[in-house]
Amino acid sequence: MATKTELSPTARESKNAQDVQVDETLIPRKVPSLCSARYGIALVLHFCNFTTIAQNVIMNITMVAMVNSTSPQSQLNDSSEGLPVDSFGGLSKAPKSLPAKAPVYDWSPQIQGIIFGAVGYGGILTMAPSGYLAGRVGTKRVVGISLFATSFLTLCIPPAADFGIVLLIVTRIVQGLSQSSILGGQFAIWEKWGPPQERSRLCSIALSGMLLGCFTAILIGGFISETLGWPFVFYIFGGVGCVCCLLWFVVIYDDPVSYPWISTSEKEYIISSLKQQNGLLSALPFIVAWVIGMVGGYLADFLLTKKFRLITVRKIATILGSLPSSALIVSLPYLNSGYITATALLTLSCGLSTLCQSGIYINVLDIAPRYSSFLMGASRGFSSIAPVIVPTVSGFLLSQDPEFGWRNVFFLLFAVNLLGLLFYLIFGEADVQEWAKERKLTRL
Repeated sequence: MATKTELSPTARESKNAQDVQVDETLIPRKVPSLCSARYGIALVLHFCNFTTIAQNVIMNITMVAMVNSTSPQSQLNDSSEGLPVDSFGGLSKAPKSLPAKAPVYDWSPQIQGIIFGAVGYGGILTMAPSGYLAGRVGTKRVVGISLFATSFLTLCIPPAADFGIVLLIVTRIVQGLSQSSILGGQFAIWEKWGPPQERSRLCSIALSGMLLGCFTAILIGGFISETLGWPFVFYIFGGVGCVCCLLWFVVIYDDPVSYPWISTSEKEYIISSLKQQNGLLSALPFIVAWVIGMVGGYLADFLLTKKFRLITVRKIATILGSLPSSALIVSLPYLNSGYITATALLTLSCGLSTLCQSGIYINVLDIAPRYSSFLMGASRGFSSIAPVIVPTVSGFLLSQDPEFGWRNVFFLLFAVNLLGLLFYLIFGEADVQEWAKERKLTRL
């Protein structure tokens, strides 16, 4: 007599089929991306980045119309309604692109430089804390409040300029705080919304809004300034930001669990695909970059006091910011240690790269101070292509070679940085170029 029950072949096949069916239910199944909640989140972030960068760039476009370059006297802040007056007391010919009712100001190039840089002064303070704060209290609150703040301050720039240069600079600094909070805090949302196999394309959709915002602001900012007056550039883009802010608070939720319009299948797919990550580790590279960037600025000025040539200081800072950070990235695939070492190297690489702020980043002020605002705006717009291209290229390389994909990504990054560094070391200069010098007209 058999001591245990033997299963017939049919019963065994039936049992194996049930086991396979149970196991398959544990595997997350990809749901369609079209009209999905996660891609809707990426699209809203696209418009958010569009608005943020557009509000950042429009000052570069409107400054030409805001400054009265025909006035013989340069004052700290003095506005004049209507047409400017020449040195003989008569009405001088105003540029055709400047509407008669738009106020103009006698700001020196130094004051203009402070106005342009005020956004950056505020930006370096909130990039790291915003990422950490978004991980603690939620991206919806951090980015939403920051978006409302920068949009409201954009609306306030024309009256602030009329009130005084000090208020305008303070407004720009606070605006920089808000804009950096948007850029630094938005990535925390993909911790709970972005499946690892889709994060590249989701981030590409969101970050591409920066490129479109820069393009749109440059394209229509001048037209608005010419036809309606430069204040309307700030009113229009500030108003668009307020509308986008309302859309943000209605559509955005910090996680798919609390999202009211998500399907059950998509919710299960996202949740089963994710692992919880540490928000502090995500924010750590930004705080290290902030510290090293500040130290690098003081070090560059110290070298200048020791009679180093200006171009030598710029190239030293660029080398220290590009070469070690790229080398650390390349070394990552060859490390057999744990995630702590990898995180430390990534953090150090991110921090060292900010040394370039004292090098190539501000070199435009040395070679063309008259056109520094335009050149900085153009280079910043061109650099916005990187957040769009990098995730796409990385995703392609990873899909082609899952085992060594990241190594190929890191080598490509190293090659691009090395080529850029070599080009700058060969052709970089720190003297004012001939085409950027002021030419005084002489009368015969």
